[in-house]
Amino acid sequence: MPLDPNQRNRLLAAKARALVGDATGRDQSELRATPFTGGAMVHVDEALWCLLDDGAIRSFGPAMVLADREDFETFHIMAESEATSGVLARRAAQFTNSPSVWRIEGRTLVAAEPAPTPVPVEPSAAARELIGMLVDAGVEVSVEHGEIRGELRGLEIARVVESPDGTRLEVGVGRHDREAFTMVHGNLPTALALESVISSVDAVRRAEAEAHPLRHLAPEGWMRWRLIRDPQLIGARELQPVQPPLPRDSVKDVGASIAVGVDEQGVSIVVACSVGIDLDVVPTAADARALNDPSARVVIVVPERDDHPATRRLAGRLIGPAEVVGLSGEWRESETAS
Repeated sequence: MPLDPNQRNRLLAAKARALVGDATGRDQSELRATPFTGGAMVHVDEALWCLLDDGAIRSFGPAMVLADREDFETFHIMAESEATSGVLARRAAQFTNSPSVWRIEGRTLVAAEPAPTPVPVEPSAAARELIGMLVDAGVEVSVEHGEIRGELRGLEIARVVESPDGTRLEVGVGRHDREAFTMVHGNLPTALALESVISSVDAVRRAEAEAHPLRHLAPEGWMRWRLIRDPQLIGARELQPVQPPLPRDSVKDVGASIAVGVDEQGVSIVVACSVGIDLDVVPTAADARALNDPSARVVIVVPERDDHPATRRLAGRLIGPAEVVGLSGEWRESETAS
């Protein structure tokens, strides 16, 4: 049975005290651990130690903001697995005055090795053959970590799925919706199924539409869709979608949507689109630059209301600082939209 959030917080706090006590030679009973989303932090003299729950990579940005706010001389990040600590070390290396990242082995801390930048995975030939069906239906096509997705205004409505039974195009908003649609409409030809889903989503995923769950899902993808159609909004000449550095498990996942292209001067640009106050957008944007073009400009785009000083401060700490652009007015609809 999984622990409830309060139990998990207490466990992380106790573990953080034990690890920091062993690392610093301090009596852990004298240390106080403060929980935060995805981890716990311990103050020792002029140092801040943050233990991140395993897999809580997106808590790295908030931890960086906390450390920056308190102006600690040294900052340490601890994580359990090689996979998590490796990604954290890779992201930490993108910042000036970067934190030390440690991998936990029992009660010992070992310097984490940065994980290599992920290599894009090409979809199989069988999967690529189904792209034409998405294009013919007027759906935007994106490829993320080897998977082909069909999107409507930045929301996934179809995916090419490969299994021992063959390669097929499944329609629906996310995995559960695709499975439900297949159960109910399994005999419907794929092209007609896709047309049905497009019609349903298109009616509600518009700037002028009334409140609806599908209008609120994946706002970052919607913003990217807008910028690809109107790149001049951020001083770009052209943009195209690319995968985020880490895979998304669900259409409900919050995280920056990434695009690459060139600005009006022909300089390579990496764009990270974010909606809401997402303190991890800066590490994600830096990771996306390392994945696509380490020499590129980085532009973080948010609605004007979400242009937070903490994001700008963290963006300024990157090696090769990122620019933050706040879009004013209604950003969801495009003048070139159909």
